[in-house]
Amino acid sequence: MFTLNRRLALASLGAAAVLSLTACASLNSVSADAQSFGSWPAARQAGTFAFERLPSQQRDAAGQAALEDAARGALIKAGFTEASDPKAADVLVSLGARVTRTATAPWDDPLWWRWNGSYWGWRYGPAWRPYYSRWGYAYPMDPMMERRYDREVAMLLRDRKSNEPLYEARASSDGFTEGGKELFGALFEASMADFPATRPEPHRVSVQLTPSK
Repeated sequence: MFTLNRRLALASLGAAAVLSLTACASLNSVSADAQSFGSWPAARQAGTFAFERLPSQQRDAAGQAALEDAARGALIKAGFTEASDPKAADVLVSLGARVTRTATAPWDDPLWWRWNGSYWGWRYGPAWRPYYSRWGYAYPMDPMMERRYDREVAMLLRDRKSNEPLYEARASSDGFTEGGKELFGALFEASMADFPATRPEPHRVSVQLTPSK
């Protein structure tokens, strides 16, 4: 099992490429599986924040800045304000993100094929995708379905003075694209949806996409 630090260390790998893409224009919301952990003090206000970067993240300043831009809105919506001086911030925020491409498609395994009365196929939502024609060829009809991406973000909030971890949040989703700034922003927002409460068990959160200006 990866630790959060391990996840955060992976953030700089491909961050610039991931966040340079734009989210699909036809989507207006994102559904994600979110989890949150920690013990945020009951009487403590959200306060000010500043981002901090791991040594590995400092090597990709542009990519990490894009990731911070994606997370900033989620922190502000949770009640935080960005400190003008990082040395005076109430909390330090570490970020991580990764995208994993699925190596094989589900139709590669005949166990998941179904007969709809006319042909063998794979049911995706209300639609059937045929894989077996009358000529005997097995093939997917939709090229976009040949790949899927698992997308995950993580956020760790620490008290700047004591260095104590106060709140950890993460969210994940999957789809046919790597995503973009709007999608990653929605994932960060989903991860902080329960703040300051925590919900360690994975639960579904839907967030509206906010187009870039």
